[in-house]
Amino acid sequence: MNKGKRYLAGEKLVDKSKVYNVKEALELVEKMPKAKFDETVELHVKLGVDSKHADQQVRGTTVLPNGTGKTLKVLVFAKGPKADEAVKAGADYVGAEELIPKIEKENWFDYDVIVATPDMMGVVGRLGKVLGPKGLMPNPKSGTVTMDVTKAINEIKSGKVEYRLDKTNIIHLGFGKVSFGTQKLLENYDAIMNAIIKAKPAAAKGQYIKSVAISTTMGPSMYIDQK
Repeated sequence: MNKGKRYLAGEKLVDKSKVYNVKEALELVEKMPKAKFDETVELHVKLGVDSKHADQQVRGTTVLPNGTGKTLKVLVFAKGPKADEAVKAGADYVGAEELIPKIEKENWFDYDVIVATPDMMGVVGRLGKVLGPKGLMPNPKSGTVTMDVTKAINEIKSGKVEYRLDKTNIIHLGFGKVSFGTQKLLENYDAIMNAIIKAKPAAAKGQYIKSVAISTTMGPSMYIDQK
């Protein structure tokens, strides 16, 4: 990877031999050379579990106290009164079977999250091969398959994030923007780390949190002391 001048300048600020406390690291994020856009601050948590085993999966959601800094577009699959409720709650798009060809044939993905009422999952399931790889498939565990569409929409719009393990047993997640400043980012960091710790599977043995690192979208990583 060719590192740009800004990345290299940021890298000089980071002591590679040091494990930072989170407040120090977030203060350093503020001092990094600025990009032309408001960069996302990313969290990377390596866990001592094996994602190949169903009883060691780590997945869930939490609402960040200061939001993510991004306005998410929500598509709701619902009919009748629940469709009306979704519109009133501020869903960006609401529909049912008529959306299937639009998504399948027109590659329509102008939304960030899909919510569905349970009775619509038969319809949404037909889109599994399209939505699954994009991480858009509604799931009861993430609160996106529900009859309470108002609550789901409100949480998503106010900063709900989903965390889940990848194949290398790492959770990657954006938890705010550089412009938030240290205090707001620290509050968001605490919220997501507490959620991940509470989600520890009973089957997990040994050290649960192996390492934690934070970085900006285009900046170097800093390792965080979790003691």
